[in-house]
Amino acid sequence: MKTSDFDYYLPRELIAQTPLEQRDQSRLMVIRRKDGSIEHSTFARIASYLSAGDLLVFNNSRVLPSRLNGRKVSTGGKTEILLLRRNGDGVWEALLKPGRRFKPGTRIEITGVTEHRRDVKAVAEVVGLGTDGVRLLRLSDDSLLAELGEIPLPPYIHTKLTNPGRYQTVYAKINGSVAAPTAGLHFTPKLLKHMQGKGIDCLFTTLHVGLDTFRPISEEDPHRHTIYREYGVIDQLSATEINQARKKGRRVISVGTTTARLLEHVAQISKDGVAPFADWVDLFILPGYHFRITDGLITNFHLPRSTLLMLVSAFAGKSLMEQAYNEAINKGYRFYSFGDAMLIL
Repeated sequence: MKTSDFDYYLPRELIAQTPLEQRDQSRLMVIRRKDGSIEHSTFARIASYLSAGDLLVFNNSRVLPSRLNGRKVSTGGKTEILLLRRNGDGVWEALLKPGRRFKPGTRIEITGVTEHRRDVKAVAEVVGLGTDGVRLLRLSDDSLLAELGEIPLPPYIHTKLTNPGRYQTVYAKINGSVAAPTAGLHFTPKLLKHMQGKGIDCLFTTLHVGLDTFRPISEEDPHRHTIYREYGVIDQLSATEINQARKKGRRVISVGTTTARLLEHVAQISKDGVAPFADWVDLFILPGYHFRITDGLITNFHLPRSTLLMLVSAFAGKSLMEQAYNEAINKGYRFYSFGDAMLIL
């Protein structure tokens, strides 16, 4: 197996630059693994493909305003900072542009003007070097992040988002992600209520989305790739409900690859089913993996050479995913974060 096996050509015009006006009006590709069938629908009709007793597991992580603009104190040169995750008190793992120029000891002044304060200022200092261009930054006051930071969009989106709330799910609750769990962007409060009225249960876990959601794998041997670990939480009530669903033969459907990774990681380390969990998740799912919990998956269309495309290929089969992606391209589906969705059963 090679990373290039998961490459494909996507016409640039199919990369969705803005969200649809109505979240649930995106297209939905329904894929059935048992017979390899593919059906085309809309997301608003997703409940018609689910059954009473199905358990949908969501990721309620909220995207941080983690994109910062600043200037080097020594030269005044502009820089852009993307905070990836907290790594201690006031210390963050981060990506900087242009990264090579920022060695330990470099100080960056971050300023902004808000409706509450006219002169908001913080200082970031590079205190260490990580792998893959990651830097360790110490912020003088990270409580100012909400005022100084912006919601980051993936690098393939070039249109400014007029409403930052559209890059959050309607149920986002726990701050911590650098990218949205995009499978959940299609849900509306009305759709969630409609599903619950049909006897489809919903519960919420947390996995803070990290770097691998938009970083292609550079190594040709995917086994040499070290996945960026992400912090996840499953509380006691959710663990109990998941385990009861499994014992009763009800389907557990992951809303997003992040949720699937969390469930499968916890299932691997639990003695039976899923145990309460609050720790780091570093499971890299490749074709050949045996899924222990996930019976169905709701997901968007992913970047080539990405860990996410490898995960869905592991779940549905590589050849079926190739067929589905080719059909999506031929039919003009919208791809990536603001794009269309698929339901794999």
